[in-house]
Amino acid sequence: MEKRDEVREFLATRRARLTPEQAGIVSYGTRRVAGLRREEVAQLAGVSADYYTRLERGRTTGVTESVLDAIARALQLDDTERAHLFDIAKPSPTRIGTRPATPTQRVRPGLLRLLDAMSDVPAMIQGRRMDILATNPLGEALYLGFGQEPGRPRNMARFVFLDPQAPELFQNWERSGRDCVGMLRYSAGRHPDDRQLNELIGELSVRSPHFRAWWADHNVRRHTTGTKHFNHPIVGEITVGFESLYVGDDLEQNLVTYTAEPHSTSAQALKLLASWTITPVTASNTDTTSARMAQDS
Repeated sequence: MEKRDEVREFLATRRARLTPEQAGIVSYGTRRVAGLRREEVAQLAGVSADYYTRLERGRTTGVTESVLDAIARALQLDDTERAHLFDIAKPSPTRIGTRPATPTQRVRPGLLRLLDAMSDVPAMIQGRRMDILATNPLGEALYLGFGQEPGRPRNMARFVFLDPQAPELFQNWERSGRDCVGMLRYSAGRHPDDRQLNELIGELSVRSPHFRAWWADHNVRRHTTGTKHFNHPIVGEITVGFESLYVGDDLEQNLVTYTAEPHSTSAQALKLLASWTITPVTASNTDTTSARMAQDS
């Protein structure tokens, strides 16, 4: 999507979801719009109606941070949505000739050793477009190998939307899918010229009606902590808390870990799954983490 279209759709969808009552505005008579009118947003932000209308049409040249801040407050954007608005409203750098290639993401050897050492905790390194750059055997087993499409980088969003195992694995598949969409849209705002990210979004839009519908909502998300519920085909129901942490000073790689409450049935299920990963495939698994280094990013 062109930057102008992205700004227009994002602001329009944020405005549509906010009612006058939520914004503290007294509403009179019949309203033709679901949420706030443009002039109401302008009033709340302290700008003219004409100026806000130009912004919502994607004409962001020269817009200041103070104006974007005012609009974010008027639309009651959360921190992630505010950051996304700043990303999509900022001017694109002028490029001469072809666009530079997106750097390849590499996982440091020390992190690979750390993953191997976390034998009782499912863990993975996830890249900027939800590529699975590296994982330990228990993380591999928890996610059923992420679909393992030969010759393609393994990707969490592709697994969630395109692998037939995913709707059975996730107890709340729709929530997992919507989270993936929100994270990809946030990443797309930060990296609008990432060709492979745009290709992934295009592929998912073509192949998944759910992705296509949820992408049109323009919701954004940074998924750093929470709870996931699995219906695992080998060990049954598992409930785990997850934490997603930046790797050093690299804001494009995250270490994601999953832990269960001590002495819970989920903790027992993870122990059983860990023993299952060790028994039949010990020899092959000892080398898998190194082999999973760094998909092209």
